[in-house]
Amino acid sequence: MKTKPINPILKQVLELGPTLVFFLIYLRIKDDTFTVAGTEYSGFIVATLVFVPILLLAMGTLWALTRSISRMQVFTAFMVIFFGALTAYFNDERFFKMKTSIVYGCFAVILGIGLLRGRSYLEWVMGDFLPMKDEGWMILTKRITVMFIALAIANEFIWRTQSTELWVKLETFAFPAILFLFLWSQIVGLQRFLIEPEGES
Repeated sequence: MKTKPINPILKQVLELGPTLVFFLIYLRIKDDTFTVAGTEYSGFIVATLVFVPILLLAMGTLWALTRSISRMQVFTAFMVIFFGALTAYFNDERFFKMKTSIVYGCFAVILGIGLLRGRSYLEWVMGDFLPMKDEGWMILTKRITVMFIALAIANEFIWRTQSTELWVKLETFAFPAILFLFLWSQIVGLQRFLIEPEGES
């Protein structure tokens, strides 16, 4: 199915908005306790449960407008739903916190398997948006794999040793910013491997 064009700002709102909403809801109810069917839930867990349908609504809207959702977005959404359900069922916020480590770890493992096979699975995901020679994709994939491993380890250290509020702030702003800046710096550094569109000198 052909992808439909969408306003870039609206696309960013739909992709990043749910996480920001989760952050704002958490700040509002972080110190509150909610009783449901005789069980007490912290503000963090309630914010997590609210986050799941908001994320699904945003993804559904994005798909309706573009007829396209990346494989990475689908996988991330699945992990959010799965670990959000575990968090609610066991009434234990640790499940949602470790979700980030597992997502980054899975990305690293998947990319690592591709590298062992002499392939860049990152190209399979981003190739349409970033035309680049195979050598460039292999270099970028190796570096991104290391970054995912580092972020998984960092998340494990942070959620196990720091406050929930600090973890939420880092999850919402720091980790995405680090990934974006790292990816941007790598693309700039690998300019020599980019493939220019036909007709351009």
